[in-house]
Amino acid sequence: MAILNVNNLVLGYEKQIVINDISFTVNKRDFILVIGSNGAGKSTLIKGILGIIKPISGNVVYDEIKKNHVGYMPQEMKVDSNFPASVMEIVLSGLINKMGFRPFYNKKDKEKANEALKILNIENLKNKKFSELSGGQRQKVLLARSLCATSDLLILDEPSNNLDQESKTEFYTTLKHLNEGHGITIIMITHDVDRDRDSFIGNKVLELRSNGYFYGKTEEYMEEYGYDS
Repeated sequence: MAILNVNNLVLGYEKQIVINDISFTVNKRDFILVIGSNGAGKSTLIKGILGIIKPISGNVVYDEIKKNHVGYMPQEMKVDSNFPASVMEIVLSGLINKMGFRPFYNKKDKEKANEALKILNIENLKNKKFSELSGGQRQKVLLARSLCATSDLLILDEPSNNLDQESKTEFYTTLKHLNEGHGITIIMITHDVDRDRDSFIGNKVLELRSNGYFYGKTEEYMEEYGYDS
């Protein structure tokens, strides 16, 4: 079942084209790895999908889900050491787009935040200050924040940046659990692919290239580009 269609999308800044005529469909329960060299337009594509930047031409059509019900985890969130917010406050802020004109979090909101913390096994962090957490813990908290926004689609922009290998492996295991165990569709920009099948944790690959793009099943991509099996 398609939940998102990108149709002949062209994106750019000040008339300089960055993404040129790309089309693909995202189906429910997909886990799509978005890869490509620096400057290929990966973050630009994500901004176009989210509606942060307007297309030069083409469109993005959401089907079965609402645009404001998409969970988005940006590349990084810089936090001052004096930033006073607790983990619970950070996670609850993922619900803001769903609240409309309601000024306060209600019981249902807090239950949703607690559920996200429980899914990611970080309930013990809920009262800690976000600024005091390790890099791996912060990424899980930001993921919990994104989960509050959606039960359908997560869009992640290089979420493993600045994580050590152990934290990165644990984080990716968590993402696979969300995708396979909870049925959440994931689109993730990553640089963490090498010539090893285990680094391709998604079922599909979208590679942005200077002369076009590849979109298809992970197995097809690995076969076409000679990755180890």
